[in-house]
Amino acid sequence: MKFDLPRDRIFQIDEIDVRLDPGPHPFMQGAEAAVAARWQIEKEAKPALFDGEVVLLSRLEWDAGKLSGTCHAVRYSQFLYWRSRRPVESAEHAYAHPILVSADNALVAIRMAAHTFNAGQVYFASGSFEPVDFPGGRVDVDLNMRREAMEEIGVDLNDCVAEPLLFGLSRKEGTVFFRRYFSSLTAEELARNI
Repeated sequence: MKFDLPRDRIFQIDEIDVRLDPGPHPFMQGAEAAVAARWQIEKEAKPALFDGEVVLLSRLEWDAGKLSGTCHAVRYSQFLYWRSRRPVESAEHAYAHPILVSADNALVAIRMAAHTFNAGQVYFASGSFEPVDFPGGRVDVDLNMRREAMEEIGVDLNDCVAEPLLFGLSRKEGTVFFRRYFSSLTAEELARNI
């Protein structure tokens, strides 16, 4: 199976071996005109959207704590086209949430700005995996979490204590990897710094 994961329940991940395939994503073959048409619609609604690179999975499997898979770099326009068509048997999305916990046990979440695709939604600072998150061709989940936390809220997760456990939750919308990061700052101090 291309996507063989426990669905709609949290599962522990002991090892990840998700690789970046340099070839095009099979789902995008022959979809150029449809991608361009969809991108036009999205850009009219949100002119600030940027057509950067993200990755889209073509395979993801979980077996006894090990997660293995394959993904491909795609343009954000291609990602949004896929998103408008999902569920798609040959493609899925994955991302990572660093769950920032303050010294006084508050969880730090953000509200997405009006110019973003997910405007108004509240969640932990995160973003899609990008090719830069695959040093040596293999995903580094914590690299992604550190990069996204710095980009979105200006928090350096290297200053926090990372929980050793990594978890996943796979739903039809995508698969999220998450771990807690414990800050020595209170929620009020973190909010001021953000």
